[in-house]
Amino acid sequence: MFKPAVCPHDCPSVCALQVEVKDGRIGRVRGGDQPYTDGVICAKVARYAERQHHPERLREPLLRVGAKGEGRFAPISWDEALDRLAERLRSAVDRDGPESVWPYHYAGTMGLVQRAALRRLGHLAGWSRQRETFCVALSDAGWMAGVGAKRGVDAREMVDSELIVVWGGNPVHTQVNFMHWVQKARRDREVPLVVVDPYRTATAAKADLHLALRPGTDGALACAVMQVLLAEGLADRDYLAAHSDFSPAVEAHLMTRTPAWAAAITGLPAAQIVDFARLYGRCKRSYLRVGYGFTRQRNGAAAMHAVSCLPAVSGAWQWPGGGALYSNGGLYGLNTRSLNGLDACQPTARRLDMAQIGAILAGDAQALLGGPPVGALLVQNTNPAVVAPDSLAVRRGLLRDDLFTCVHEQFMTETAKYADLVLPATTFLEHDDLYQASGHTHLQLSRAWLAPLGDCRSNHDFIAALAGRLGIAHPAFAASAWQMVDTLLQSSGRGSAEALAAAGWLDCAPDFAEAHFLNGFGHADGRFRFAPDWSAIGEGHAAMPALPDHAELIDAPTPALPFRLVAAPARHFLNSTFTETPGSQRSEGRPTALLARAAGERLGLADGDLVRLANAQASVLLHVRLVDGQQPDTVVVESQWPNSAFIEGIGINALVGAAPGWPAGGAAYHDTAIRVERGFAQSQDRA
Repeated sequence: MFKPAVCPHDCPSVCALQVEVKDGRIGRVRGGDQPYTDGVICAKVARYAERQHHPERLREPLLRVGAKGEGRFAPISWDEALDRLAERLRSAVDRDGPESVWPYHYAGTMGLVQRAALRRLGHLAGWSRQRETFCVALSDAGWMAGVGAKRGVDAREMVDSELIVVWGGNPVHTQVNFMHWVQKARRDREVPLVVVDPYRTATAAKADLHLALRPGTDGALACAVMQVLLAEGLADRDYLAAHSDFSPAVEAHLMTRTPAWAAAITGLPAAQIVDFARLYGRCKRSYLRVGYGFTRQRNGAAAMHAVSCLPAVSGAWQWPGGGALYSNGGLYGLNTRSLNGLDACQPTARRLDMAQIGAILAGDAQALLGGPPVGALLVQNTNPAVVAPDSLAVRRGLLRDDLFTCVHEQFMTETAKYADLVLPATTFLEHDDLYQASGHTHLQLSRAWLAPLGDCRSNHDFIAALAGRLGIAHPAFAASAWQMVDTLLQSSGRGSAEALAAAGWLDCAPDFAEAHFLNGFGHADGRFRFAPDWSAIGEGHAAMPALPDHAELIDAPTPALPFRLVAAPARHFLNSTFTETPGSQRSEGRPTALLARAAGERLGLADGDLVRLANAQASVLLHVRLVDGQQPDTVVVESQWPNSAFIEGIGINALVGAAPGWPAGGAAYHDTAIRVERGFAQSQDRA
C-alpha cells in the first residue's frame, strides 16, 4: 500500500512522495500528485529503500572505546548514554560556562519540528548559538538587498513564459521538479532556455544558450546586460520610475559597465553578452530562476543583488510568466517562537559561525568571539568533517582530547567516527514532521509509517529526554512531534494537523499582484533598491559596492594559483547524504576533476590521469576528465564524496577556505584559487 510522505532532505523541492509500505518495510517510492511535485522525484530518493534498509544504519547508542577517529565503539543503553552526555555537558558548563557547549546542527532534515529540537534546547540552556552560513547566508543577503522579501514567482507560471533563464543552478541534478516545469514550457510552447554557469552542467547541456563565464564574475555579466537594455531602449523606464529607486546616478554607473568591460572579467565574448541581453530584453515575459551556486563566493551577495536587478530593468515582474524566483521560504507565516524556545527566553549567547568550525575548535580567539573554548560539541543533521570548509582543520579540532563530541546520526559518518558518543537517529519515515519549501508554495506534513529501527530515536524525542536529564523544562519537551505540528499550525492560523493530513497539502501561494511585487517590494517605501542599504544587512557592509557591480572580493587567480575551483553538487548525492547507498555510488563513480580540454592538453593530461589540486591550505589527489564548455582556468569537482573516497583520504573541502563572505558571512565553497599539477602516477583505468 502506498502512503503519502514528504522528502525531508536539504533541497528546494521538498517533494511530495508516495511510499510503498508493507510488513514494516518500504518498496517503491514515487512522486506524489501535489501540484508542484506533479509525480516527479529524483533518482536518489526513488531508491530510498536502499537507504532506509541499509545494513549499516545505526541501531543502538555507541560509546567510543578506541582512539578518536579510529572508529572503535561499544554498545551501551540509552539511559547510560543520556547520563554520560548530561554529565559531560554539566562538566563543560561548570568549567567554562554555558557558552562552552555548542549545538552544531543544520539541514539534514528540513522538517520544522525535528530540526528545531536542538536549537530549542540550546536557547533554553544558554549554550552558544550558531550562525547558519553553509547555504544561503550570501544569497539571502544579496536578494534581500534589492527585493526585500523572500518570495518570488511560482515556477508553475513558466507555462506562460517567453524565456527561461537559469542563473547559477543545475536543476537537472539538484531540483528535478523545476526542470520538469521547464520541460513543459519547452515542449508545449518551445520556450528558449538560457543557462548561466561556469561549466556545462546537465542543465546547461539542454540549453539553447549556455553562458560559461568565469566563477565569481556573475555581477559583471548582469551589469553588462543592464547596460545593453538601457542603451538599446529595452529597459522599461515607466516600470523603473513606478517601482524602484532607479536614478540618473544608477544609469550613469551602469552605462560604464559595457559588454567589453564584462568580457574582460567573465571570459565571455562581448557579442555573446549583447545577444543574451537583447534576447532577455525583447522577451518581456522572461522567467529568471536565480540559484544559490553562483553566490557561494566572497562577492556572492553583490553578485546576487546585481542579477536580481534584471527583471526590474526589463519590467518582467509585470507579466504572467515574468519576473524571478530565488526562494519562496518567506511565504508561510508560521509562528515558530515556541518551537525554538523563544517564548521562554531571549537568547543572548554568542553566535558562532558554523563554517569556521575548524578555527573555533582550534581555539582561535576571533572565531570564538572572545568567549570560552568549545568543550562540548553536540552534532545533529550535518557532517562537518566532510561538508565544512577547511576540512583538515575540522579534523584536527575533532581530534582534541579535551573536546567531548556527541553525534546523533543515521549512519557512521566521518564526523561520527570522531565522536565520543554516537546515538542512532530515525529517518523521516519513522517520525512525524511538518515541511515548508523554498522552491514551491506548499505546506506539507509527513507521518511515521514505520517503527523506529532498533533503538533509534527522533531528534525531538532524544532532545526531550536530554532536557529532562538536564532539568530544563518547556511545554514542547512534554509534547509529541504530532502535537508540536498541530500546535505550530493552529498558532499560525493554518488549521490543524488533522485537517492538513486530510487535505494532503496547503498551497500558500499569494495572488498575482503579491507574487509579482505589484503591491510593492519588501522595503518600507515599496520600491526595488538599486542602491541598497547594506549596513542594515551585515556588519561587513563597508566592503559592498554602493550600486550593482562586480565586486573584487574573490580569491582571485595568481600566477602561482592560476585556476579557480568550483566544488559543485552531484546528481546522485545530496551534500554527504546518499554517499552510503550503492545506487548512488555506482552512478557517481569516483571523485573526478573536470578540466577544460585545452588546459588539460597544455598540461599533458588525458582522461583518467591523476591530478593534484593544491593551494597553501591543502592538496587533493584525484582523477581528471577533460571536458568542453568551461573556461580554461576553471576546475570543477562535483559532489561531497566522503574524505575516505579520495585516494589520499583528503576530500575536496580541504582546499576551501573558511574566511566568510560579505556583508553578513557565508561559506565560499566556489571561491578557491588553486594550482593543477600532474599526479604522482597515471591511472591504468582511462575511464
